[in-house]
Amino acid sequence: MTAIDPRELRNACGQFGTGVTIITTHCEGRDHGMTANAFMSVSLDPPLVAISIAKSAKMLRNIQNTGRFAVSVLAEGMEDFAWHFAGKPRLDLCDIFERRNELPVIANAAAYFVTDLADEIVAGDHTIFLGRVREMALEPSKKPLLFFRGRFGGLADPHPAPAMLENAAYEFVW
Repeated sequence: MTAIDPRELRNACGQFGTGVTIITTHCEGRDHGMTANAFMSVSLDPPLVAISIAKSAKMLRNIQNTGRFAVSVLAEGMEDFAWHFAGKPRLDLCDIFERRNELPVIANAAAYFVTDLADEIVAGDHTIFLGRVREMALEPSKKPLLFFRGRFGGLADPHPAPAMLENAAYEFVW
């Protein structure tokens, strides 16, 4: 079996454009946050989302200690928040958080999810946390902040979503 170079794996994964989120929790009397793009919906019933956190990240133990986390989906123009929570603090940022169900979420985000920890799965050098959504909100007029090939960007010309039938299943065959 050929060894996979970690840097090349990261570069290949960078070909998959994602949104940008801030994962937050409140632990030991303080708010904690980190930038992440490893976020996805898992289930509508029950309502579950997943995040993936490196074993080396402080956030891992904070989530394990509290059993709760929030995910804020950043909107275009919120790059400063992404950098701040990625370890490049911006001291001029103020009024960063709003409280939702006793957890911090990023004010004016495109969406947020407040969750209770439902499960955790050790996966290599990361832990995947499944969160049961207890509260959420979205701002449909905001476009998401995107991340692709190590850079932030946005939607140039979003296409309107096609009308979807309630409970319809779609399969695409090539």
